Amino acid sequence: MKYTVLTALFTAAIAVTNAQQLQTSSMYDMQGILHNPSMAGTQENNMIGVTYRSQWAAISGSPRTTTVFGSFDLPKQAIGVGGYIYNDKTGPTSRTGLNLSLAKHIVMGDKGVFSLGLETRLQQYAIDKGKLSATLGSDPVLGSSDNKFKYDAGFGISYTGKKLQIGASVSQLVQSKLNFYSGNYTRDEEAMLYRHYYAHAAYAWDVDGVTTITPNSLFIYLPNAPLNYQVGVRVEHNKLLWWGIGYRARQSFMLSAGLHIGKKLTVGYAYDDYTSPISNFDNGASAHEVLLRFNLPK
Repeated sequence: MKYTVLTALFTAAIAVTNAQQLQTSSMYDMQGILHNPSMAGTQENNMIGVTYRSQWAAISGSPRTTTVFGSFDLPKQAIGVGGYIYNDKTGPTSRTGLNLSLAKHIVMGDKGVFSLGLETRLQQYAIDKGKLSATLGSDPVLGSSDNKFKYDAGFGISYTGKKLQIGASVSQLVQSKLNFYSGNYTRDEEAMLYRHYYAHAAYAWDVDGVTTITPNSLFIYLPNAPLNYQVGVRVEHNKLLWWGIGYRARQSFMLSAGLHIGKKLTVGYAYDDYTSPISNFDNGASAHEVLLRFNLPK
């Protein structure tokens, strides 16, 4: 009995000790604040947008994530504000939440911006017990609540210059406990929200006044889990057409491409080819991500 309870708790938490609990993106750098609240308002344009990501597309119950985001600069107050709403669904579990970010901007002598940011996160974790009952039967975890509302917070710092952008952040500082099971059985583990530590960097190299090459990297660390990272490079032509390649450690290779339409609309698509833990031989080793972003003048 103890093991079936722990299995349900592990599933409900999405990943307890050896995987990410928060979503990421193959085009994270085009969404501004996804991993660092201090990035609010530091981009070239204010923005609002939406992304949809489907992983392991050929497998039933595979992860699907929808994110609506925005980032705005308030120069008179020297602050940036932003946030995103997300729905992340995997099999019988889902997360729906709201993240709000506030950043203080400090303009440096080289006209770069040093930024300090705070985020607050409201999340609903849910279990579809109907999808679990066939496997778990009368397991007591199914008699407890199937929804949990949790609050958490985060902090970040960054520097954004004409060419260099670098930053670090931490999410889920509070490490709220989920407690889907409230019975009397002994538990060896307890589901909770683990801290996520991020470090990211990008450098825009203007090749000839028309073409810009931007290497970028993102490192993600969770306690008791291997260091995860993704690296890539994006090539942009005349601020109109862009394409990129990348690699996510021990998981996948990434290809992306997109258009800037009339300086107001950005459309992007990313394809991930997974090599682990699911390969091409498992008939599901791909991910598709679509981005639609409206660029607003500051």
